[in-house]
Amino acid sequence: MCRAKRLSSRLILAACLLLAAGSASPVQSQTPASTATLFEGARLITGDGSAPIENSAFVVENNRFTAVGRRGEVMAPSGTARVELTGKTVMPALIDAHSHIGYMRNLTSGPQNYTRENILDHMYKFAYFGVAASMAMGSDFGDLPFQLRDEIQAGKYPAAARFLTAGRGLAPVDEIKPGNMRHSAYLVTTEEDARAGVREAAAHGVTMVKTWVDSRGGTVRKLTPPLFTAIIDEAHKRNMRVVVHATGLADVKALIGTGMDGFAHMVNDVDDELMDLLKQRPNTFFTLALGGLRRQLYSPWLNPPHPLVSETVWPDQIKRLQDRLAKGPAPTAQQNWDRIARGVARFAAAGVRIGVGTDGGGQQGDQFIGWTMHTELENMVAAGMTPAQVMVAATRTSAGIHGLDDLGTVAAGKSADFVVLDANPLDDIANVRKINRVYLRGEEVDRAGLRAKWRSEFSAKAQL
Repeated sequence: MCRAKRLSSRLILAACLLLAAGSASPVQSQTPASTATLFEGARLITGDGSAPIENSAFVVENNRFTAVGRRGEVMAPSGTARVELTGKTVMPALIDAHSHIGYMRNLTSGPQNYTRENILDHMYKFAYFGVAASMAMGSDFGDLPFQLRDEIQAGKYPAAARFLTAGRGLAPVDEIKPGNMRHSAYLVTTEEDARAGVREAAAHGVTMVKTWVDSRGGTVRKLTPPLFTAIIDEAHKRNMRVVVHATGLADVKALIGTGMDGFAHMVNDVDDELMDLLKQRPNTFFTLALGGLRRQLYSPWLNPPHPLVSETVWPDQIKRLQDRLAKGPAPTAQQNWDRIARGVARFAAAGVRIGVGTDGGGQQGDQFIGWTMHTELENMVAAGMTPAQVMVAATRTSAGIHGLDDLGTVAAGKSADFVVLDANPLDDIANVRKINRVYLRGEEVDRAGLRAKWRSEFSAKAQL
């Protein structure tokens, strides 16, 4: 009997402890009171185009934003950790809607560099620069890109940006060369080729198909209208979108008329007819990729290299670009820039759907992974967009282009991918480079560890 009394007393004590902890069952009592973190005090740019929230507060729990508002108005669970951000600016992590991942390594660029190690290195570089995701536009091949896409999405590499892939692009024969980024493109010579290429992409879970319609100054025989129309038709039947490399005004107009979803580059010229077509198809998007042209005219960040460049780019590669640009711009560079800038400004004023694509990692001249995202934002402002417009383009719009419904804004339910800055990019777009911290999927990226890794690699190379 005494033993029964002692046992009864223990049971009563255990029940009281459970009730005091607010637990309804022994299973719930084993769960910590809160795994949430409350971030307070920052100016918050939400990414949706609204005015920043001054003295903001937001809660991150289970890798997602669960509450967003003003300090003192956001309720956080009991026991929530707190991070003070007074004086800082927070913005959604950026999205690079057009890049070429895995090809560039120091002074070499080509399929020989397309390895798991190099692709992951590029995705870590994107993360270092506050980029949450990047789309490789038609230059991927084999099973590796799909494996990495799924592994990163599943959380295997938490410090890496998401790897998006359009798989193998669909191209005419003249675009396909052994050493370039279209070496493994799906050859399209017939309408059945076009449809088969789309079906192959769909089998790998690709949601956006890449193709090329560009004569490249008369050196390439372009895809004909029946062929690119077949690509678009087959993709749309499968709820896939199509993006095209096309810069000629006549080609862009023809493609819009067939229902093309978007363009990987800015069109070379803009006229009234094009603007009328875009009014009729407001979801048509452009990712501008202005860097190759603008840096011929404006690259003060290279001499001396901005710290973000020297921290992430091989010294030999920096030197090569310095030498290239020291030769001066092409004779028509300023004229070409002025024409392109007028078109960008006209698009922005009319509300054309503009995302951010850098062409980073491409083979045409040292587009540094991650860094080109920051210079592209500055290029867009120089072309006539406001910093506020560019912020939306680089976050919500670019996320929407690729169907990333959980990225692009700081809002309850979204993935907690955000950047803490030491200054306000709405005052000066170059302030996006003043990175204090980066969070992906609710976890802070170890930027110091990444810097140390790259510094060690550069030092080892220098000693060879």
